[in-house]
Amino acid sequence: MLFIELAKCMEEIEKTRSRLEMTDKISTLFKQANPEEIDKVIYILQGKLAPEHKGINLGFGEKLVEQAIAKAMGYDLIKVQERYAKVGDLGDVAEEFSKKKKQTSLFSEELTVEKVYFNFYKLAEKSGAGSQELKINMLTEMLNNSKPVEAKYITRFPIGSLRLGIGDPTILDALSNMKKGDKSDREILEKAYNVCSDLGELAKKYLKHNKEDFKIEMQLFTPLRPALAERLSSGEEILSKIDDCIVEAKYDGFRLQCHKKGNDIEIFSRKLERMTSMLPDVVEAIKKYVKADEIIFEGEAIGYNERENKFYSFQQTIQRKRKYEIDKMSEEIPLKLFIFDVMFYDGKDITNLPLKERKKIIEKVVDSSKGVEVSEGYHIKTAEQIEEHFNDFIGRGLEGLMAKDLNSPYSAGARKFSWIKLKKSYKSELSDTIDITIIGYYSGKGTRTKFNFGGILGAVYDSNTDMFYSIAKVGSGFSEEQMKEFGEKLDKITLKKKHQRVDSEIEPTFWVEPKYVITVTADEISKSPIHTCGKFGGETGYALRFPRIIGNIREDKNAEDFTTVDEIIKMYNLQKK
Repeated sequence: MLFIELAKCMEEIEKTRSRLEMTDKISTLFKQANPEEIDKVIYILQGKLAPEHKGINLGFGEKLVEQAIAKAMGYDLIKVQERYAKVGDLGDVAEEFSKKKKQTSLFSEELTVEKVYFNFYKLAEKSGAGSQELKINMLTEMLNNSKPVEAKYITRFPIGSLRLGIGDPTILDALSNMKKGDKSDREILEKAYNVCSDLGELAKKYLKHNKEDFKIEMQLFTPLRPALAERLSSGEEILSKIDDCIVEAKYDGFRLQCHKKGNDIEIFSRKLERMTSMLPDVVEAIKKYVKADEIIFEGEAIGYNERENKFYSFQQTIQRKRKYEIDKMSEEIPLKLFIFDVMFYDGKDITNLPLKERKKIIEKVVDSSKGVEVSEGYHIKTAEQIEEHFNDFIGRGLEGLMAKDLNSPYSAGARKFSWIKLKKSYKSELSDTIDITIIGYYSGKGTRTKFNFGGILGAVYDSNTDMFYSIAKVGSGFSEEQMKEFGEKLDKITLKKKHQRVDSEIEPTFWVEPKYVITVTADEISKSPIHTCGKFGGETGYALRFPRIIGNIREDKNAEDFTTVDEIIKMYNLQKK
């Protein structure tokens, strides 16, 4: 496939606000791709070179891209920088300058999708002395060979600014539509995606196989998408959903998916990012105390002060997610990993086994120590027992409890009542914490003027529509340091207009890409005529009353992984009870 076809499609998608139209355009594009290049098409549409767990990051700075544009188009670097300062989009600058090049290459060739993809892949591998010059030269060569619309997206891709608004559900719908003409294969595609977490690999296999023999099997060192929990507010409600119930301590740390084959260990975050190098103490604990040759299991890692026998807060624990001073932080905030489920054992996918059987495997292979142990859990029969364990966990500084159906399979990527969380916030006058994504921000006034930041406009996600819906303006709880950080980060992802996947009737000072997630608390969830969360079919929307930020940007979550519209509606109904 020629890259010009992909670039023209991206240009059309950028102008499209209808998800149905977007799906149709992507489906038409997929029909032109062969099985050996469709994965590259999908990765480029997603603005990446590979899924997160592969750990392949392009990491291009804007300054390098500015130099490549100037070099390819024959303009002074200052001219490029001045135009960028005025336009605010390097892709638009590259397209504009490409239309009036001062120099042309003697030998040019048409760019293919595969050539562009592999060139960027080579760039991602370049590091060390002289790598910057090599990157500039390779990008310059691509821009020399590009038409104006190609230059726009070749420029945007390495700085992570495609601005297309394509979510995973849209790509899954487009794949089904490509082959079936409708969404009839969406369910089998989603099931396969939950196992492989790689839309590119999934698409290659889907093109080559019929529905009857299309299957993706679980593999070591390829993470599954995590199972998700519903929420309820009492033991009675939990037992109305689960007959054979176990309750486990809910630790306020970060969720890890761990893969082990012999002494080879890989650890993935909830976002499926590779975290192995950041957690050397957890790796060593797994090697020593998990007695299995081939296993995939899940646990919650939380900072633990053994001398004082107490857990660190989430804000302290999350400091362990860093690329620098790893050994120092390992000593300051040692982690304890509490293992609560297993999905693969002894070379076999065991997600279809009931939880009670999976628990037996955990008990057999985990030799509890100060670094790793089996998650604390109790088989219960009554609502009173749930309340007793809940109060015990809270009294020990934990977040609450998880109730689980002992007869349930592991449902990768799905949110079901086989897992139910009961947290302290559900049983108090305070509302639960809510994860929202930032879709816009406001300029600062008064003392906040110097930070160019006065608060954010937040939204929640709906996977049914693959859209973000506004729910709150948040201006409280920010420290001066946070205001400076938010102002700087959000300024880099500002948009000229509302993002294609955002539905909001409120207009902030600046729109941004829906990229960053924050945690907020609020007095309550209330009905709202102005926010679009839950505002379907003439219904009134929902909003957070007096929202305040808690902590910093949630680096452990994708924008689509946070609180959903459905959850907000359920929380509103729980709150009324």
